[in-house]
Amino acid sequence: MNSLASDDVLDRVFRKARTYNSFIDRPVTRETLETLYGLYKWGPTSTNQQPLRVVWCVTSDAKERLAALCYAGNGAKVRAAPVAGILGMDEEFVRHLPRLFPHADARSWYGDDQALIRESAFRNSTLQAAYLIIAARLLGLDTNPMSGFDEAGVNAEFFKEGGVRVNFITTLGYGDPQTLYPRAPRFEFDEVNKLI
Repeated sequence: MNSLASDDVLDRVFRKARTYNSFIDRPVTRETLETLYGLYKWGPTSTNQQPLRVVWCVTSDAKERLAALCYAGNGAKVRAAPVAGILGMDEEFVRHLPRLFPHADARSWYGDDQALIRESAFRNSTLQAAYLIIAARLLGLDTNPMSGFDEAGVNAEFFKEGGVRVNFITTLGYGDPQTLYPRAPRFEFDEVNKLI
């Protein structure tokens, strides 16, 4: 378990991975989405709370409903993508803790502190969404995570039952390298890291 990943894997996940604005005409199947979930579900979250909830828009109708709630440029990306994902956070995740964290009474640690529960759902669903992006890259898929949508509208349209709120959205497919912009710069280590 302590061996280093190959350069090919490191390139695929980080060094050469890109955010794609457009995708080639290749479908993303349910089986691929299940394989994707089978990977990212193993990423750690606080008290194993797993608050990420994903609505995959795979039909033209579902993508159109989501696109209508996005800012113009994002709407066009959603319409053109093989799949668009609405990455939500379950703000009632504590009800599952007896099952997901059975070796301790983790439910009691949150009490009725709704601010703590919301903050934890946001933080850990974001963490899980990052695992999703990494898992997608490992499977040869590409993503375009984005804000730029009507949050209240997305919640009303796709999370009608309540308890779940949208965090962000992403498109998913096999990226079209012809549509890439030049690689954007990154900070150097000493610009954003401090050793104390």
